[in-house]
Amino acid sequence: MFLSTFENKLDKKGRVSVPANFRSYLSNLGYNGVVCYPSFNNQSIEAWPQDRIEKISNSIDSLNPFEEKRDFFATSILSESTNLQFDNEGRISLTSKLLKHAKIKNSIIFVGQGKTFQIWEPSAFEKFKVSARKKANVNRASLKWEKHFNNKEGE
Repeated sequence: MFLSTFENKLDKKGRVSVPANFRSYLSNLGYNGVVCYPSFNNQSIEAWPQDRIEKISNSIDSLNPFEEKRDFFATSILSESTNLQFDNEGRISLTSKLLKHAKIKNSIIFVGQGKTFQIWEPSAFEKFKVSARKKANVNRASLKWEKHFNNKEGE
C-alpha cells in the first residue's frame, strides 16, 4: 500500500527517485514501474500500478461505445497515460508534459493514496492538503451518519 509523503529532487535530466517503499510495493505486485497521467481533478500527477489502470480501461470498455462519455474517459485517462519504468537506481523520468501539468520544477512530493499515489509540486500540495483537511473535517459528521445509517439498515 502507498502511505505517507516523501519529498525528492528532480535531477537535470528530469529523473526522480521513487520512494523505496513505493518501489517495493510495486515490485511485490510484479511491476518495475508505474503508469502516470495528469490528474483532471487537481494539479498533480496520478501514479498507478499497471493492474489499476487495466481495471479503469476495462470499466471504460464496458461503457456504450457510441456514447461520448466513453470517449471522454478514454481520452482524459488512457491517451494521457505513460508507462514509466524504474532505472537501476529506482528513478523514473517524468515527461515534460507531466511536469508542466503539475508545475514541477525542482522538488517533488510523493503522496500515498492507498492503492495509488500522486506526485505534486510541494507548495501546491501544501495548499491542497490544508483545503482537504478542512473539507474532510466538515464531511466527517456526514460520514459518521452514513455509517450509522448503513449499519441500521443492515440489521
